[in-house]
Amino acid sequence: MTNQTWNAVDNYIVANLIADDPVLDGVLARNAEEGLPAIDVSPAQGKLLNLLVRMAGAKRVLEIGTLGAYSTIWMARALPAGGRAVTLEFNPHHAEVAWANIESAGLGDVIEVRVGAALDTLPGLAADGAGPFDFIFIDADKPNNPGYIDWALKLSRPGTVIVCDNVIRNGVVVDEGSTDANVRGARAAFEILGRDPRVAATSMQTVGSKGYDGFILAVVG
Repeated sequence: MTNQTWNAVDNYIVANLIADDPVLDGVLARNAEEGLPAIDVSPAQGKLLNLLVRMAGAKRVLEIGTLGAYSTIWMARALPAGGRAVTLEFNPHHAEVAWANIESAGLGDVIEVRVGAALDTLPGLAADGAGPFDFIFIDADKPNNPGYIDWALKLSRPGTVIVCDNVIRNGVVVDEGSTDANVRGARAAFEILGRDPRVAATSMQTVGSKGYDGFILAVVG
């Protein structure tokens, strides 16, 4: 199997299961125009997040790592009336682009963007009484996964769903001797969630337009 095959299958999935969406297409176009890295989740992955939020019955969503808000919009669209999403973004330019995308999607009254290093803004969420959150998506810099997961657990409740993305690292996650900070952060996510007695978790390897990677899916007990 090759990346060409993976891309073809992703295109088939999108053609059959995901409706044309000018708003989301516009988000990706604006992100590219503004020079954001093309590391958004794929449309199939975005739809998965949307469905997971719906299946969890989530009313409050927390995202760590906004980029241009493509995944944020997918999740926020799954919220019921009165639902809220908070997304955290380190880069001020990315946050500015994200806000423009959020407004273009008509979700300015649903999504809050907080700017700054997430490990600095997460304590503020707790202090503001923003939690507990029903669904938490971690998709930021991998070396800080331990801190992000720690805060995700602090801001959760029994039944909270946590998704931690990009943890397979093209298969290198199995290399216990790796000195790559991203791999070490991915391994830390497995270790922390795997040993916490409050958490039931699994992981899925994925291939597609974003290459070979995967995510951890966890539920807090």
